[in-house]
Amino acid sequence: MKLKLAIGCDEAAYDLKLVIKNHLNEKYPDIEVSDFGADAGAVVLYPDIAYSAADAVAAGKFDRAILVCGTGIGMAICANKVPGIRAAVCHDPFSAERARKSNNAQIMCMGERVIGTELAKYLVDIWLKCEFAGGGSAPKVARINELELAHISSVKS
Repeated sequence: MKLKLAIGCDEAAYDLKLVIKNHLNEKYPDIEVSDFGADAGAVVLYPDIAYSAADAVAAGKFDRAILVCGTGIGMAICANKVPGIRAAVCHDPFSAERARKSNNAQIMCMGERVIGTELAKYLVDIWLKCEFAGGGSAPKVARINELELAHISSVKS
């Protein structure tokens, strides 16, 4: 079964998005990539891109997503507003690995103004090969989900 991956960016990370898309297309022909990002020269609000991609992952239309902006922080904050989503900023190999193995993050966020293109490609490779390890992290991720559901329930009440 083909992995379905959404990718998105704002204008601050348009070039990094292209680098990552090309890397994915060249190295992972079995991954289906859909672009949620800004077009060349377009100015967009990154929350709109992040929310749209995260919502598509939460709805099961995509397995994972990669979101890039200037720092990756804004994309992660916004993506994490979507119920069921765990988005992590990854700027080094350890955070990319642990985002998947320990936190089961479906969305990786990076910043074009923070890391170079070769590091970004390397982090994408790490993040894609890792799966949730469960173990001692399983109750923590389950608790994140419980707290999220409790919050949603209390807001609806």
